[in-house]
Amino acid sequence: MNFLLRGILIGLVFGVPGGAIGALTVQRTFSYGRKAGLMTGIGSSCADCFHASVGVFGITLISDFISRNQAIINILGGSLILFMGVKLLLGKKAAEAQQKDAGESAKMVLSTFVLGIMNPATIFVFLFAFSYFGVSAEVTVAQRILIVCGVFFGTYMWWAAIAAIVPIIGEKAITFRERYVNKVFGTLLCLLGAIVFMRAVWSF
Repeated sequence: MNFLLRGILIGLVFGVPGGAIGALTVQRTFSYGRKAGLMTGIGSSCADCFHASVGVFGITLISDFISRNQAIINILGGSLILFMGVKLLLGKKAAEAQQKDAGESAKMVLSTFVLGIMNPATIFVFLFAFSYFGVSAEVTVAQRILIVCGVFFGTYMWWAAIAAIVPIIGEKAITFRERYVNKVFGTLLCLLGAIVFMRAVWSF
């Protein structure tokens, strides 16, 4: 099987949106439009590429560091999710937020990239995926690069789908979007952040 295709399949199968990043992508798409959803998704896909690179290239120095410091990384990640949730609950309305400049796109990419990086379990998910799809130690550097590129395309398909579908739903629920979407997703992010934070503290 073509290695680019393998990477795309891995991204599609193991990159299903969920958790804090999934909620954040839906909220931003509801509030700011398709571009915001696409920018948010790019950050997550780049983080997945980082984890996939660590796994497929066997960068043990990074993976060992992440394993040793997993609890601390999870605490930081949980705190960041909590911060984003509180910011949504206390933030501006969507109509005001649409006035933001182009620099916000970079912030959206960076925020989800950092969130994705702070989920060390993803590396081990990709290690399992590579094993399942027959990515062995014998593959060449070029083939490994194709796999990582495929992971990006595969995961980004999910975010592109969200960015395409959510505005359609939003058009049918404009009142809900304007009045409640930030509160709903802000509360969800706070709950997810609290769960990650408490589990990390408990295991520390």
